[in-house]
Amino acid sequence: MTGQSYANGFLRLLSSGATTTPLPPYALPGNREVTIGREPSCQIVLDSTQHGIVSRRHATIRPLSQSGGASVGWEICDMNSANGTYVNGTRLQGWQKLLSGDRIMLGQNGAEFMFEYQVASVKTQLSSPPVTPPPQLQTKAVIVSVTPPPPQPEGVTFTQLFPILSTGRDLTKKAYLVPGILTVAFVILLFAAVGTPIVFNLVLASYLAGAAYYFVYQLCGKHKPWWVLLFSASTTALILVSPLLLGFIYVFRVILPGDVDTILRGAEQVSFSEFPSLLVRMFFGAGLMEELLKALPVLALYLIGRRLPSKKWRDRIGVWEPLDGILLGTASAVGFTLLETLGQYVPNIIQNITLQAGEGAGELVGLQLLIPRILGSVAGHMAYSGYFGYFIGLSALKPSKRWTILVVGYFTASGLHALWNATGSVSGLLLAVVGVLSYAFLTAAILKARALSPTRNSNFATRFGNLP
Repeated sequence: MTGQSYANGFLRLLSSGATTTPLPPYALPGNREVTIGREPSCQIVLDSTQHGIVSRRHATIRPLSQSGGASVGWEICDMNSANGTYVNGTRLQGWQKLLSGDRIMLGQNGAEFMFEYQVASVKTQLSSPPVTPPPQLQTKAVIVSVTPPPPQPEGVTFTQLFPILSTGRDLTKKAYLVPGILTVAFVILLFAAVGTPIVFNLVLASYLAGAAYYFVYQLCGKHKPWWVLLFSASTTALILVSPLLLGFIYVFRVILPGDVDTILRGAEQVSFSEFPSLLVRMFFGAGLMEELLKALPVLALYLIGRRLPSKKWRDRIGVWEPLDGILLGTASAVGFTLLETLGQYVPNIIQNITLQAGEGAGELVGLQLLIPRILGSVAGHMAYSGYFGYFIGLSALKPSKRWTILVVGYFTASGLHALWNATGSVSGLLLAVVGVLSYAFLTAAILKARALSPTRNSNFATRFGNLP
């Protein structure tokens, strides 16, 4: 008597609650892959309110088949998740075959599964007597009973008709609740401000800047109190309207070669032959000056955090890692962008167009300028300041190389800033290339900061693009 072996695989989600009652296992099909994650399209879907560190598409399990097509085992691979996949405490690198009893954890201290399988065989009677394998080759099968889900009742319950009564409490745990409420509030404010251009522009600019910053905040994936971020933004805005700005202008545009007026002379574009000289002047007069100015609140919070006696408040306020620096640096850039746009660029263009074509035309052109300037800050001021903020946080993480790190970050961010300003006066196509490059620098810094973060296990993370 002989036979062909095959296996039935299961994943059992280990209960994280106080009860020790085993949860029903998930059967693993022998002919297709199974994806685990928070996205509804996954075969095994985890609740984001309970498993926040699990990515949308976190890990994949696929069957291993022999020549006859029957499954003889399974292997698992991480899908570039933010917090990694661990098998028996070791982080996955590529595909790994699963053995019965293996514990799979999605992120450290995340959702945990146990892999189980049952080996069976199809026996065929032969003329030769059966051969009993030696004890060391005998396999003990793991018997798993699969409980089918209970049938759904035919009637409609009260909570199905009014879902807010049963799921309303979960809304407070969702990332989209606060942005949705704020959007409704800003829409009401915009309606109320119709007919008052100054107020309308202020409300719209604040909403767009907040949306751009929220995008960066979600990519960073670390919580920082809103009032600390507001402090960074408002402090930068206050510096711009204080006498301190005059001191910056004198140092970088009078003492140092940062005076761009001698080249621009009021012209919107310059020739390619004048580009090198313009780039040098922009490096001193815009890059070095403005990046240092925007970094002042970040450096202030860096120093304040180290003087606070309470560890809780030190962590909330201070700069201890690159993610802290990015969050505070981009917040500072929001304050800079809002004041620069609403206090300088929009009023100037409204005044110029009004003199030529009337008040209505001036207000329309001012609104058209406001929108791209605020949204473009993700690839502009927020990109440079966030990138420099990464280096400020890195210097806190590696104090022995502090000055080397700060100098490299300061000059790199200032160089990107100067390149943006200079190319904007030469070619729109080059400006787009520099904008993409600046955004790439920022996203690369965010990815590296997330990998270096000492609080990585407790951070949340949003994927770039259409990644898991």
